[in-house]
Amino acid sequence: MEIMKFKKSILVTLLLGFLVFGAFYPGVNFKEREGMILHAVMNFLDQAHFMPKSVDDGFSETVYTKYLKYVDGSKRFLTQNDIDQLSKHKLLIDDQTNARTFEFFEESLVLLDKGISKAEKIYNELITSDFDFDRKENFEVDNDKKSYSKNDEELKDYWRKIIKYEILGRIYDKTKSQEELEEGETPLTKEEIVEKSIEGAKKSYDRWFKEVNKLRRSDRFEAYLNSIMHNYDPHSDYFNPKEKQDFDINMGGKLEGIGARLRAEGDYIKIVEIIPGGPAWEGKKLEVNDLIYKVTQKNGEPLDITGMRIDDVIQKIRGKKGTVVILTVKKENGEMEDIEITRDIVNIEETFAKSLILDKSDLIEDVGYIKLPKFYSSFEKKDGNSCAADVKKEIEKLKAEGAEKIILDLRFNGGGSLRDVVDMTGLFIESGPIVQVKSREKEPYVYTDKDPKVRFNGPLLVMVNNFSASASEILAAALQDYDRAVIVGSNSTFGKGTVQRFFDLDDAIRGAGELKPLGQVKMTMQKFFRIDGGSTQLKGVTPDIILPDVYSFLDRGEKEYDDAMEWTKIEALENYEQDVYRISNMKQLIANSKKRVEANPEFNLILENATRFKERRESTSYPLDQMTFSSLMEEREKEAERFDDIMETDIIGLSISTLKADKDNFYADEASTEKHEDWISAIQKDIYIDECLHILAEMN
Repeated sequence: MEIMKFKKSILVTLLLGFLVFGAFYPGVNFKEREGMILHAVMNFLDQAHFMPKSVDDGFSETVYTKYLKYVDGSKRFLTQNDIDQLSKHKLLIDDQTNARTFEFFEESLVLLDKGISKAEKIYNELITSDFDFDRKENFEVDNDKKSYSKNDEELKDYWRKIIKYEILGRIYDKTKSQEELEEGETPLTKEEIVEKSIEGAKKSYDRWFKEVNKLRRSDRFEAYLNSIMHNYDPHSDYFNPKEKQDFDINMGGKLEGIGARLRAEGDYIKIVEIIPGGPAWEGKKLEVNDLIYKVTQKNGEPLDITGMRIDDVIQKIRGKKGTVVILTVKKENGEMEDIEITRDIVNIEETFAKSLILDKSDLIEDVGYIKLPKFYSSFEKKDGNSCAADVKKEIEKLKAEGAEKIILDLRFNGGGSLRDVVDMTGLFIESGPIVQVKSREKEPYVYTDKDPKVRFNGPLLVMVNNFSASASEILAAALQDYDRAVIVGSNSTFGKGTVQRFFDLDDAIRGAGELKPLGQVKMTMQKFFRIDGGSTQLKGVTPDIILPDVYSFLDRGEKEYDDAMEWTKIEALENYEQDVYRISNMKQLIANSKKRVEANPEFNLILENATRFKERRESTSYPLDQMTFSSLMEEREKEAERFDDIMETDIIGLSISTLKADKDNFYADEASTEKHEDWISAIQKDIYIDECLHILAEMN
């Protein structure tokens, strides 16, 4: 009841503000839909955002920079002369926003249209010219390190390098493919390889310009609005009516696709979530933060998607079950990789909690292992059960088979239901506070487990990584604050400690029916705080025991965003101590784990790979002469081969048992059996789980 009152008070406050807004612009006085949308967006931000900002010169400068990055992040269209022309608006966008005018936006549209036409003319001239593949020069692929071309002549030379870089990549790939010809196939000559590579690049860029020319004024306007909203935080967005329908772009469920959520990130499309149970999740190669550069239909030509509309890219990635799409992505270490994915329907059951019994000879027996890919809620299951109820069942099944210690694996769990994370944490403690949620200018509300029963009171270990977010962080933080579990994983969890809510802009405007629908905004309204008062925002949860991974030397998660909300602290709660199992030898556990990891060749190899990732991310300049380019690609491929066998060897002495209660379900048919055996096979090679077993063995 208290929670309902809390939510209602927020809604009443918002509605009061919007009634005033409706009175200020009665009826259908809006002559321009864009002005109406901007006014509604700014009012929502001012009245409801968790941390509203002053619309001043700082606001103006940030919006200016973000917008230019969104519409021409790769600097293919605008020159420094164009930027100089636009720069007079750099400190005036705040005034224009307050006046609900669009001088900067309007002038940018004219220059962008001219820039696209100019770039297409340059391209058509260059693609039929001769390329000197022996010329020693370099090409910078990191857009943030590039400068705008000073003039049209420099822009032409920049485009020459773009096209040459594309052709060299194709030459290298086609040359490598000659090594894999079937018996009887005639190899291509060097001249034919070059000719076909140029031809392929031309087809790709012809299609690309066709797609770029589809960009509408509304696409640019949405980029402008999101430049404003992302000035507040990275999770507040504007969605046009169609984008709202596609918000849960999981390319699964009723849609046949790859199972990933996408987001426009400047000129590129970014993977922001891998949907558990989907083809991308099962393939394990596509990762969060991968940037999509090209989309290729199996046996078709690659399509460069730089600067394309996100809904057009989505349509090219989606497809019928059983068909294959190839995504060319840029990894966080800067390397490009082609990832082949067979489209399918997302298997929702793969998100549900499931468990096993683990034994390690001469070390530990009867360890319960629970995997939870997502904090799903009751409406996502046919029988109405929630993930908290399901984990409770798994605990009971594990105890029935003799488990006295449990591993709860929350790696790659992006969160979900707040109610369920509160209930689930309560399975391991007596009744008590779990998390504090604070709205703007309100006292924090404390979410509490009210069930005094402890469903499992033995040694508990929670596995997390950089992709463990939101609800995963709430559970890990609470159990850490209670000294109830050892948290093991990457250097930190994701760090998303904020709550968003959708608002329909139509509700903010009375009348003007002919201009609706206006779209929706997703806005950050609340922030999570631990029971010790610290936020999970930005910093995430730092595990008690940190294990190396390939991202050890890279900033991950919320820390990557320049516009992320800051970490803050509120008052800690009092009297949250419990009469439950507590970690008594944490220092010894940490010290012993550190010694084992340092002596483990596979963990050392992972650290070497992490160093390589960091070096690759910083090395963003490529040679544009064929010999040096090919040598560099060959060298990098051979270097990467050293790390191909990580977690490919079965762990000695580890045995994995399916619970008796689950055998009929997991072995119900051939498909179920195959999936279950694949899961067991992956665990059999997982050195992180192996180290967790050693840690559990030392927990008293």
